[in-house]
Amino acid sequence: MPMNDQSPWGKKKKPGTPEDFLAVLIQKIRDAFNQEGNEGPPSQKKKGEDPDPVNILAGISKVALIILAVICFQVIYSSFYTIEPGEQGIVMRFGQYHRTTKPGLRFKLPYIEDMEKVDVKTVRKEEFGFRTRIPGQNSTFSKDGFDRESLMLTGDKNVIDVAWIVQYTVSDPVRFLFKIRNVRQAVRDNSETVIRRIVGNMDFDYVLGNRSVLAGMAKQELQHDLDKLESGVRIGTLQLLDITPTDAVKPAFNEVNEADQDMKRLVNEAEETYNKVIPKARGSAKQIIEEAHGYAVQRINNAKGETTRFNAIVTEYLKAEEVTRRRMYLETMQDVLPKVKQIYVMDGKEQTVLPLLNLTEK
Repeated sequence: MPMNDQSPWGKKKKPGTPEDFLAVLIQKIRDAFNQEGNEGPPSQKKKGEDPDPVNILAGISKVALIILAVICFQVIYSSFYTIEPGEQGIVMRFGQYHRTTKPGLRFKLPYIEDMEKVDVKTVRKEEFGFRTRIPGQNSTFSKDGFDRESLMLTGDKNVIDVAWIVQYTVSDPVRFLFKIRNVRQAVRDNSETVIRRIVGNMDFDYVLGNRSVLAGMAKQELQHDLDKLESGVRIGTLQLLDITPTDAVKPAFNEVNEADQDMKRLVNEAEETYNKVIPKARGSAKQIIEEAHGYAVQRINNAKGETTRFNAIVTEYLKAEEVTRRRMYLETMQDVLPKVKQIYVMDGKEQTVLPLLNLTEK
């Protein structure tokens, strides 16, 4: 047999929630007002007899004490509050900002001051062009239904699909609470405006190949716009995750990429051939030119030497004609005779040629 939660000695269960406590309090008030009707059996009361004023005053005093105790408890409970690490408390007096409190147990004036907690440590994230379905180590993402965020027009009138994230933290809790009604929506609107403006001023190819440069530019512009709005947030990261052409133009885009790669390959091959042939031709041309200069210098020097030698001979010839002539004849014969194989001696008186006996041949 299951045991009943109620104690067999009739002990009542204590209220566990504020609603239960309030119900018990109301019941006690009702019992206090009806106390004069429960003092004796109905048969002992006379018909038309007025209730005892002392009992009424006693019941009212008990109710007043209970109400006063509840008010005191509520005042004490609402006067103290706790700020967790990574949070800041914004205290408002009569609805106007009064002070900022740090983490710990703090005090505020009840019914005069209100307090709002602001998380300044948590990194908030906004996603554009996609949404994270299952976060974790193996996160899953979905891009269905977010084309209006990601589709953009580049400077050369091409459509591109851009997905990015923005991470930010609260830098000024007062501005975060009071300057802008919806800070999250302001971050989203300004981020989308900045990205569309930057992409719209760039060519399609530049956007595809300079993701980090565009992200840095967008982060600076977004922070500048949010500072002008006094949003009280600081941009930590702005990252362009995925930049691709739309599905409708992907085949044509792939063909263009293939053609561009072929063009680059041909250009590289031509540059390789150019680097091989042109320097070699320039080297050969320079060699021929240097050889021509050397040959010209040699001929000029030889001519100058022969001229100088001829002038010297002329000078000596003018001094002694016979001696110079004989010396020149002997020097010439000394150079010529060793090269001659047969020698004939001619006599003017003889009619025929007399052969010379060659004793050198075997």
